[in-house]
Amino acid sequence: MDAQTIIFLSFILILSIFLGFELISKVPSILHTPLMSGSNAISGITLVGALVSAGLSNSPILSTALGTFAVALATINVVGGYLVTNRMLKMFTTKDSKKGEKK
Repeated sequence: MDAQTIIFLSFILILSIFLGFELISKVPSILHTPLMSGSNAISGITLVGALVSAGLSNSPILSTALGTFAVALATINVVGGYLVTNRMLKMFTTKDSKKGEKK
């Protein structure tokens, strides 16, 4: 890759970081759970892409290593996101429904 491509991709990365921070900071608390569920679905798609990237034959070792690292991070994100979403949804259950679950 030449220097112009690296600079362009770095600019896109930095711009996406700022844009993501601004968007997430403007989300009200009541919309956090649906947003979390949506981002979990996107992370699931990322996980599939990372698995494909890590499992390609005839690819450089760097590509395989980055793909494996992406699989690990996407898996952590998906599992953690679903745990947080489940915990937040439990806050909205009534005491009667909680007693029914234990039986």
